[in-house]
Amino acid sequence: MKTLILLLLSFFILSANERIISLSPSITEIVYALEKGDFLVGTSSFSLYPKQAQKLPIVGGYENPNIERILALEPTLVVGQSFNQSTLEKLKYFEIKTLMLNLKNIENIKKSITILASEIASKKYEKLIKSIDAQIKNAPINIAPHSVMIVYGLREDLRSSTYIAGHNIFFEDIIKLSGNKNAYSSNSTSQPVLNYENIIALNPDQIIILHSHATEPNVDIKKALKAWYRLPTNASRNKNISIVDEDYLHIPSHRVALTIKRLFLEMNNNYKKGN
Repeated sequence: MKTLILLLLSFFILSANERIISLSPSITEIVYALEKGDFLVGTSSFSLYPKQAQKLPIVGGYENPNIERILALEPTLVVGQSFNQSTLEKLKYFEIKTLMLNLKNIENIKKSITILASEIASKKYEKLIKSIDAQIKNAPINIAPHSVMIVYGLREDLRSSTYIAGHNIFFEDIIKLSGNKNAYSSNSTSQPVLNYENIIALNPDQIIILHSHATEPNVDIKKALKAWYRLPTNASRNKNISIVDEDYLHIPSHRVALTIKRLFLEMNNNYKKGN
C-alpha cells in the first residue's frame, strides 16, 4: 500500500512539472482539448485557438522553429508533425523528449489524438474521437454525386499558382465520405499546384475556396469570384463556386469534426445540379 501511494505521488509530481511545447496550431488545439493546456509553455506561429494559446511564447513558424527559444523554455516534451522532423532530431541531441504526430488524414488525426493523450496522461481522447465519428455517421444523403475541387486561399489573379487539395489528406477524405470524388485524379502530392489551364482541364463540377479573412484581409472577394467564373468549367456554368471562411478549416485537429459538417453541407445541400 505504501509503495502504491509513493507511485501515485510520483506520477502527480511528474505531471505537475510537465512542460510541453507544440510546434503546430493543430497540436496546440488538441492539447487544450485534452484539458492539458496548462502544461503548454510555448507554441508555433498562428496558434490562435483557443484564445489562451495566443498568450503563449512563440518558438517560430511551421517549418523553422527556433532551437534556442525552445531550449530556453526548458520543455520536458516537444510535440511536432512530420514537417518538424529535422527540428525534433536536433532536440534529441539535447536529451529532450520528442513526439512526432501524423495529422494528414482523418484516421491519422484520430490515432494521433490517442497517442498524444496517452503521452500526456489525458482520458479525454474518447470524446474527441466520438465527435469526429458522429459527424461522419450523420452525413446528409448525397443526391447528386459530382467532382469537387477544394482550393486553398482566395486570389484575384488566377494566372499564378493555385494550391488545391490532392490525395491522402483529410480534405479528400471528406470529399469521398460525402459520396463525391476529388476532381484532382493525377498521382501527385497532397497539395498540388495548378495554373488556370490545369484547372480548366480538370473541369470540376464544384469548386470550394477556403478563404480566411484573418490571413487574406485585402482580397476583393467580388473580383476574385469573377476571375473564377470566367474559367470555362462545369462549376462556373452551373454556379457551383463558393467561398467558405471558417477559422478551423485548415487545421487538422479534433475540430476536423466541424470541417466535416461544414463541407458536407457545402457539397451536398448547397450543390446546384446542372441541367
